[in-house]
Amino acid sequence: MATILIVDDVTTNRDLLGKLVSSLGHTPIYGVSGEEAVAKAAAVKPALIFLDVVMPGLDGFGACRRIKKDPATAGIPVVLVTQKTSESDRFWGKKQGADDHLAKPWTADQIKAMIGRFVK
Repeated sequence: MATILIVDDVTTNRDLLGKLVSSLGHTPIYGVSGEEAVAKAAAVKPALIFLDVVMPGLDGFGACRRIKKDPATAGIPVVLVTQKTSESDRFWGKKQGADDHLAKPWTADQIKAMIGRFVK
């Protein structure tokens, strides 16, 4: 079906989300940093990116901004998946170009809904 990029510096978070994505018939690919998110978005052009915010080095906000500024990747939907859920965090994510914001811990139904919304 679709390739979905999952970027999180915590292995357990990547694995849980990846298993769910796989069970829904999609192909997960993984990244562990903001820099890797930007590089893999450009190289693979996934149908959707689930992007953690709090990571060492380039954080998810910065990675989202770079992905959305590059004409080659600007159309890829980015969902921030994070524990940063204040109104200011949501505002800042939107300002960086994020298409949506999902709080950790997420549910399988929330992930299914995001995939259904963004993957055609």
